[in-house]
Amino acid sequence: MIRFPNSGFKIQALSSRPSNLRGLQGDVVIDEAAFHESLDELLKAAMALTMWGARVRIISTHNGVDNLFNQYIQEAREGRKDYSVHRITLDDAIADGLYRRICYVTGREWSPESEQKWRDDLYKNAPTREDADEEYGCIPKKSGGAYIPHALIEMAMIRDIPILTFEAPDDFISRAAWLRESEVLTWCEEHLKPLLEALNPRSRFSFGEDFARTGDLSCFVLLEITESLAKREVFRVELRNLPYAQQEQVMMYILTRVPALVGAAFDATGNGGYLAEAALLAFGPDIIDCVMLSPKWYGEWMPKLKAEFEDQNILVARHQTTLDDLRHVKVVNGIPQIDKGRTKDQNATAVNARRHGDFAVALCMANRASYMEGFILDESACQALPERSRAMEGGYRDDDEAYHEFDRGCW
Repeated sequence: MIRFPNSGFKIQALSSRPSNLRGLQGDVVIDEAAFHESLDELLKAAMALTMWGARVRIISTHNGVDNLFNQYIQEAREGRKDYSVHRITLDDAIADGLYRRICYVTGREWSPESEQKWRDDLYKNAPTREDADEEYGCIPKKSGGAYIPHALIEMAMIRDIPILTFEAPDDFISRAAWLRESEVLTWCEEHLKPLLEALNPRSRFSFGEDFARTGDLSCFVLLEITESLAKREVFRVELRNLPYAQQEQVMMYILTRVPALVGAAFDATGNGGYLAEAALLAFGPDIIDCVMLSPKWYGEWMPKLKAEFEDQNILVARHQTTLDDLRHVKVVNGIPQIDKGRTKDQNATAVNARRHGDFAVALCMANRASYMEGFILDESACQALPERSRAMEGGYRDDDEAYHEFDRGCW
């Protein structure tokens, strides 16, 4: 902190935690805004200070076209926000004496030739030309900082895929167990039963789950694999603030009614191990994959999910949360994985409800499960062997002497 004794003013450096701005007054400068984890919350706290005439300056290099920082710039240019946009490239700074100042501070001799070489070396030594343009030319990368491009996600979206949400009230866990079970069963019968009964018996299905008990939400995705091997999200279930037992109840309601399940992948990290273990005990390891999320796992399965979008082989629900969650997949240390940022949940009634790429993880899990080879046998497709007496009465000819050693069964 720097204090000015004559005026009483001060300059105070704060971390990017939004709550640090609460209760303060004065002008705010947010530096490298595009790289903050919760820029929206930080800006919300900062803009509250403008009621008293304070000014807010947002300064940053770009971090992709889909980054919130770039969205604010576009909204300002479109006239939807009363922001003033100032664009200063490296060439602008050089023209205003940046390299001369560097030479003065470091004791080097300035010349036009050394200035041009310094500038060219910065561009040449950047990882890619796109990276150089983003860092020095104020041009956001088309990849948007997101692993799956915005355009590919938009192309895969359709409107007729339902998103079902169960948001339990705070007192839900204090209710009697039978009341909780009854309420959840009623919800399942009303919302899930019609969708499950309408499943195409000629298709196969996979299931993916991302777990949360509090804070974020649990997300279930049922993925249809058609005869042409195209994939389509059948429906999505989002559970917020729901006890473990009722999350298991919803999960079991779905999985026991899917006609041909090739596999289900569960987030077994931390508390997610409860639901993953319950599924494993119910259906066995041929059907259930308990995943410990890690950079290695993301590095193996996120590229396969991206390939589905690139090949236009997958369809997902058209909704803002779909886009928000999939944009949370970023390349971190060379590996596509969920970043640390959070976005507001448009589906939730709670004011502070946030999302953390929950659908992206569940969809990646469902896509991973589509590579599994197990399936739940449809008992209605089995033909029972006749009882011995009925077989002989009907003139059944048994050429196998061992037949009478076996009990009734099926084939």
